[in-house]
Amino acid sequence: MDRYQQILRQYWGYDDFRGIQRDIIESISSGHDTLGLMPTGGGKSITFQVPALLQEGVCLVVTPLIALMKDQVAHLRAKGILASAIYSGMSHSEIVTTLDNAVFGGVNILYVSPERLSSPFFQVKLRHIKVSFITVDEAHCISQWGYDFRPSYLKIAEIRNIHPDVPILALTATATPQVVDDIQERLGFAEKRVFRMSFERKNLAYIVRDASDKMAELLHVLQTVGGSSIVYVRSRKRSKEISDWLNVNGIPSTFYHAGLEPSVKDQRQKDWQAGKVRVIVATNAFGMGIDKPDVRTVVHIDCPDSPEAYFQEAGRAGRDGEKAYAVLLYNSSDKRKLHKRIPDTFPEKDYIRKVYDDLADFFQVGVGSSEGRTMEFDIDKFCRAFHHFSIHVDASLKILQRAGYLEYDTDPENNARLRFMLERDQLYLLERTTPGEEAVIDAVLRLYGGLFSDYSFIDEGAIALKSGLETDAVYQILKELNRRRIVSFIPRRKLPAVCYTQRREDGCKLLITPEVYEDRKQSYEDRIRSMVDYATNDTVCRSRQLLRYFGEHTTTDCGQCDVCLSHEEHPSSLSTEQARERILTLLSDHRRHHISELHALQLPKAALDAALTYLVHEELLHMEGAFLSADS
Repeated sequence: MDRYQQILRQYWGYDDFRGIQRDIIESISSGHDTLGLMPTGGGKSITFQVPALLQEGVCLVVTPLIALMKDQVAHLRAKGILASAIYSGMSHSEIVTTLDNAVFGGVNILYVSPERLSSPFFQVKLRHIKVSFITVDEAHCISQWGYDFRPSYLKIAEIRNIHPDVPILALTATATPQVVDDIQERLGFAEKRVFRMSFERKNLAYIVRDASDKMAELLHVLQTVGGSSIVYVRSRKRSKEISDWLNVNGIPSTFYHAGLEPSVKDQRQKDWQAGKVRVIVATNAFGMGIDKPDVRTVVHIDCPDSPEAYFQEAGRAGRDGEKAYAVLLYNSSDKRKLHKRIPDTFPEKDYIRKVYDDLADFFQVGVGSSEGRTMEFDIDKFCRAFHHFSIHVDASLKILQRAGYLEYDTDPENNARLRFMLERDQLYLLERTTPGEEAVIDAVLRLYGGLFSDYSFIDEGAIALKSGLETDAVYQILKELNRRRIVSFIPRRKLPAVCYTQRREDGCKLLITPEVYEDRKQSYEDRIRSMVDYATNDTVCRSRQLLRYFGEHTTTDCGQCDVCLSHEEHPSSLSTEQARERILTLLSDHRRHHISELHALQLPKAALDAALTYLVHEELLHMEGAFLSADS
């Protein structure tokens, strides 16, 4: 057993690595800039956490997923690994303490949100931190061609200037060939070095159902295929409605979305993972970091707006290698709904500028002021005051964030934080503590570690369960302990936050560049078009369609998707494959042929249409007006 396996077994309990994990670990450990393409469930975190423990210094991890960041830090600390995180919403003193710990060797793995990279204070501190390597999670965010482009990721180049000899490990589960090249260019790779894990899931059957009555079809799917299931929906309200409906119809279900209390979310996730409820109906807030191997079906009752999102969510089925199904329920209204998302996601620029000005009025922020100021943002109150729709305000603020004018933190899980202000020995000398206070202190000490040296996230619901008190009572006791300087208690922020990253401008002077707006909008339209094509193309194997989108070409049909099964059930007198061969033979002279020449082949219309669709989709045939030619 080598040193990598020893670390893997010691901290994670696995005997050996999976897929390309070892290749990536050996590459980054040897000082090479490395890009790893690993589908959902491929074990990305292992590829940087293992080498981080074997190298001197700090592994800097850049990730936009604050909830996942906090979750990973908690899990690493539970294993005895020195991990910390810095992100928007932390107090200045918390950030200083975390960075000082990193400078003096008290941190092995430091997670940072991309927005933090541009902070002058962070960059000054970073110069004094010995960095082993930089990990860029969700690396597609650095590419304007990616489905989640974030300009803040471009600041990673500045970090390379501070530590020019430190290698970069870029990781992503969703990247088209164009994005793969763009990631390496924008991160300044010394040489191209890509490790790919095949996106093919041989045990996963992709199914698209044309469902005029989606609820009836959902019930049919869940009654036909047993076992654990995830049902993805677009809205929080819809998650509860569908979960309630499933329960009424005899299928044990719960729902999950970002607006639930942390302890509620945690309990529902645990109930589902333990099999206490069969189905979890969720928005896309559910799934990151979830590794339940025996999910038999993932059903999308609302169509996602990109193949990337669909592939990532569908991929949560069948991680145990057993047969599983990814089912998309689609009907004629979905295309209209998808196209409506375009103006909802990209409001007019003048509207975005108005939202920016209204925001300043809402917070009473003058021109030229408030750089670095963070404020809680009640979006409902804002919309009522200025007569906006929340969906358009939310989209506008996200575009303003991409343009670099502000940070918009929508994460409602900015959990409460706690740190003891007394030494452990002093706790036992306290006088005038009530039984409730003693119960809360005891519960906190049992649930969390390291509170005497650093702040830690706490869950008031978990403390309530441990102490036998109500959650509201725990909150009041913590506030009283904070008043008495026994603890430093920072309550959970329930509202989103807005932080001005630069001095407030007059709205008419805002620069919203094509890279931030027009290019992103076009890319979004292209992804919606690709998603509609996937849902409506019933002639080409579903698996092949998805693999081709991500640049992985195969000539073998999966044999288990709805398209493949349909071909088996309805064979034509002349197979589509034979029709393809006759068409390619006609075009083998590499000349342009008029489409009317196909009549001479005497092919049945169904076989001809299917063959043409296939050849165009696979880029084996080029159509220009009424002329055809073989694609060279």
